[in-house]
Amino acid sequence: MATPGKALEFDESKLNAFMEKAVMDMGAAIHATLVVVGDKLGLYKAMAGAGWLTPAELAARTSTAERYVREWLNANAASGYVTYDPATQRYQLPPEQAFALTVQDLPGAFHIISSCFKDEPKITQAFRTGEGVGWHEHDANLFFGTERFFRPNYENNLLSSWIPALDGAGEKLAAGGTVADVGCGHGASTIIMARAFPKSRFFGFDYHSGSIEYARHLAGRDGLLDQITFEVASSKSYPANGGYDLVTFFDCLHDMGDPTGAARHVLSTLKPEGTWMIVEPFAGDRPEQNHNPVGRIYYSASTMICTPASLAQEVGAALGAQAGEERIRNVVTAAGFTRFRRAAETPFNLVFEARP
Repeated sequence: MATPGKALEFDESKLNAFMEKAVMDMGAAIHATLVVVGDKLGLYKAMAGAGWLTPAELAARTSTAERYVREWLNANAASGYVTYDPATQRYQLPPEQAFALTVQDLPGAFHIISSCFKDEPKITQAFRTGEGVGWHEHDANLFFGTERFFRPNYENNLLSSWIPALDGAGEKLAAGGTVADVGCGHGASTIIMARAFPKSRFFGFDYHSGSIEYARHLAGRDGLLDQITFEVASSKSYPANGGYDLVTFFDCLHDMGDPTGAARHVLSTLKPEGTWMIVEPFAGDRPEQNHNPVGRIYYSASTMICTPASLAQEVGAALGAQAGEERIRNVVTAAGFTRFRRAAETPFNLVFEARP
């Protein structure tokens, strides 16, 4: 420990290395705002597949001001999001970046980040008091950004690997089962499953009324209101509706104040041979296992969103986004489930199967 009033001793090379990292972080943080700007104005979409463009050409395509667009393009070029040809003074969005930014909906993550900056005063105050900040208390960019960022992951994995990894669940849904999607948010996961299993009946539950209202809008747009019912309900109070063949929790169990209580309620609403699928962020059981780029994102999001959400509820277990398999297993078995296993995984998610 440093002695008060005594200058800190340090390795200058290590200081320089850290400062270089900090400068990279500063650039990434401030550029995140430009990703949101480009997404909202359609700049990335206008560049996708358009070849080399001047700032004036991109501005004309998007009804924006050339001077702002020119600066935005140079920031994106410096960040490696677009490429620049000095000979022609034109810019291009490479196909790989175009796919990530306009097809995979990567900007959704940056909308989440923008909400974190807006909500920083609330979280700073929560650090002082120990109180929580509920999901509903965050900036609306969080709700829409979360749906956009998580949906492609569900589209790529839910039907192709996650449900097939569950023992018999896919067959039940194909024949016509009943599903509860708890913590459904804007209903992306619910809608994906409903489209794939037209004979099954789906119920989406979330305590956030604004999200449920928007989920109903999306289901109506897609003509799925006869197959899906969205209701405002918490994880400990959603109706059993005669029992479910499958209950799903997508990236939300760790957000709950009383995850064990939620697990007990799931058990009470499952049919005797029903399945509970729990999708959680990828995490090892020990902190040092998560000190990596993915863990960096998840721990940061957990500090700003997940942990405050849990602390705002009853019990306030605050598992955090990096809970890990052992802690999830403990929650599930403490609630009375007798079977628990890791059914699937991706670099970003762990998928668990729990059975009565």
